[in-house]
Order: sequence, then C-alpha cells, then structure tokens
Amino acid sequence: MESVAYAHLSRLLHKRLLEQRVPLEATFEVSRRCPLVCQHCYNNLPMHDHAARRRELSLDEYRRIFDEIAEAGTLWVLFTGGEILARADFLEIYTEAKQRGFLITLFTNGTLITPRIADYLAEWQPFAIEITLYGHTRTTYERMTRVPGSYDRCHRGIQLLLERKLPLKLKTVGTTITKDEIFAMRDFAESLGVPFKFDSMLNPRIDCSQAPLEVRLTPEEVIELDLRDPRRLPAWQDLNNRYQTAAMAPYVTNTVYDCGGGVGSFAVNPYGEMSICVLSQMDTYDLRQGSFRDGWEHFLRQVRLQQRTRPAKCAGCEIRPMCSGCAAVNELENGDKESAVDFHCRANHLRAYLLDIPLKPNPLCEYRPGSARYEDIQASVALLRARAAELGVTLPATSRRSLPVIQPSPAALVSAK
Repeated sequence: MESVAYAHLSRLLHKRLLEQRVPLEATFEVSRRCPLVCQHCYNNLPMHDHAARRRELSLDEYRRIFDEIAEAGTLWVLFTGGEILARADFLEIYTEAKQRGFLITLFTNGTLITPRIADYLAEWQPFAIEITLYGHTRTTYERMTRVPGSYDRCHRGIQLLLERKLPLKLKTVGTTITKDEIFAMRDFAESLGVPFKFDSMLNPRIDCSQAPLEVRLTPEEVIELDLRDPRRLPAWQDLNNRYQTAAMAPYVTNTVYDCGGGVGSFAVNPYGEMSICVLSQMDTYDLRQGSFRDGWEHFLRQVRLQQRTRPAKCAGCEIRPMCSGCAAVNELENGDKESAVDFHCRANHLRAYLLDIPLKPNPLCEYRPGSARYEDIQASVALLRARAAELGVTLPATSRRSLPVIQPSPAALVSAK
C-alpha cells in the first residue's frame, strides 16, 4: 500500500476542497469557563459561572451538530475554551466526535488533567494535544494565571500525558510578563522531546475590554523575539511566498474577510453560535435554531462575501499572508472590520523590511516608502538590524527595493538638461 506523508495529504485536501467550499475544519469552544484567570486571555469566565454553564450546548446538541458537520465533509475538529475540561462531560463530547472519525486536536492549560483523563485519552487517542505554558518559573507562571498552585498542576498534567506517550505539543504566548522566559520554555519542551511554538499576538476580550493589551509587547519586541529564534524569520518568508498568490476565488475579491474562515473552516461557541472564527462575534448563526447546512450554505456564505465599503490598505498588501491582523481582529480592537489594527500592520512591516521583501508604495499605508511613518519605521528597522548583528543572525542584504522612491523636482529636471 502506498503511504502519503500527512503534510502532503493535508495540503492536497485543502487545495482540492477549498475551491468547492467544503467546511474541512471546525473549532468548538466547549466552554468559556476556566480555572485560571490569565491576564492576556480574550474569553475566560470564572469556573463557577452558573449562568454561562447553563447556556452551554448539551451533549445531545453536540451529537446532532457532529452528525451534520460529518455529513458536510468536516475532517479536522479542534476543541478549545476557556478550558475544555471545565466541562464535567467533556470526555463524552470528545468520544462522540471521536466516534465520527474526526481528526481531533485538544487545546488545554493542562491543570485539570487527572490520571483517569490521561488514561482515557491514551485509549482514545486524539490527533494532537497542545498545552499552553504561562512561564518557565513558578513565579512567572502564576503571575500570569493569578492562581496559586496552577504551575504544579500544569506540570503534573504534562507528566501524565508524557507517561502515556500521547501526541503532546507545548506552546506559550509572548507577553510583557513571559517574554524573558520564552526560550527557557522552548528548551524545556525540547528536553521532553515535544514540539514547541510561541505567538505574541494578543487581542482584546470578546466583550471588547482592552485589558489583555496591557501585557502586549510592542511590535519591535515581537520582532526581536523572531530574531532570537533562527527558524522564525525563514518560516515567515516561506509562509508569505506560499500564500501570496494563493487564490480561493470567488471568496477573496475585495471581501472584508480574506482568510479561510467561511471557506474551509468555521467556529462554534459554547452556546451554539456559529461564526467565521472564534474571534468573530458580530455575525453569528444559531445552530440551536437551524441546521448546520443552512448556516454554512446561506448565512456564512453571505458573511464571507461581505464587500469592503471603502478603499483599504490591506486589500492589495503583498505581505498580507504574514499579517496577524484580520477583519475579526479589527472588529475586536477598533470596532470596525475594515479598520486595520496599527499594531499588526507595524509588526508585519518591520518583519518585511528585515526580510527585504519588495514593498510597493501605497498612499493608504503609512509604513510604505514616501508615507508619513516610513522614516520612523526605518529607524526601528535599523535598530533591529543592529540587534540581529549582535545575535549573529544573518538577514537578507538590504537592497534598493525597500528604499524610498524619491521623485526629482521639476527644477532639478530642468537644471539637469
């Protein structure tokens, strides 16, 4: 029998089925309740929020939704929260999904994993389990989570999964609290023989509270973290090269959303409301009142085809594939899907200039050659290049492609004749 590498199979399926708008990927937030009180979190509620618990989908409702998405072609399912194990019946929900053949990934903070849960997952193995670390030291971890004892509970959960050889991955989020321990956490993961990744993009809470942004790094600090891991900048460049010309026509032509949401993926919150993604809370379809097929074929199709109402600098941006900004992020931070978040725009341009990616002048973008903040961002780029030299990081050579285009004045043209 011929074997095919998983990554190749995944790319093949996405390439063939996205053009047909098959809902390949589902994300289920099973609960927004969580035993931790993390400073950066966008959606956590108290563990004993009874009102939130009463609103959560029942097991029977999950059974019906799983049947419908399986019929529609969904293959990958992600369970996230809040904390997935905040639900006492999570293993029953998980088993229902498992029995339908989905490839399941679990996002958890690990603090509620018990030997019984680990044994069960060993018997009914998920595709992957990702645990988020909130610090390498106990002090940092519990400063982030604001719960004494959570560090030890997390590490016990990790140990229980490792003992059963489950497909574990570790990750963290770069914040003003964790930034100095990110690479110690990476070394810890590597010492365990498990993959590790980090991300530094924080968003406001879904109720539009800006509180998580108090621990957000500056764009320059985010890019410096890229420099400290030699694998990250080439990975960003590869991502940009692969997706710069990717097309999902007719779903990318001047639409507000330019991601895969509503084309090959969707999200369902704990209360049965389906949307483009977990961050998008404005346009939702109630799966308690209608079928998945109706929501996918009609409601989300129309959401996905929303047209921009005004010119946008992001529309023609050639480094869009590297950007963490999107319509849902814009909605959360600016209250407007079409208003780009400056944090993401600046971080992405810093990265592009360091990679020497050619950037066309764009009168709508303040970071492009000849625009208002171009000199300012170039000063930051110079500092980051100096930092790269200190770290021994080799960057692409600076070329004139990213330098400002200076138009000669009419007087200069006359004198030159």
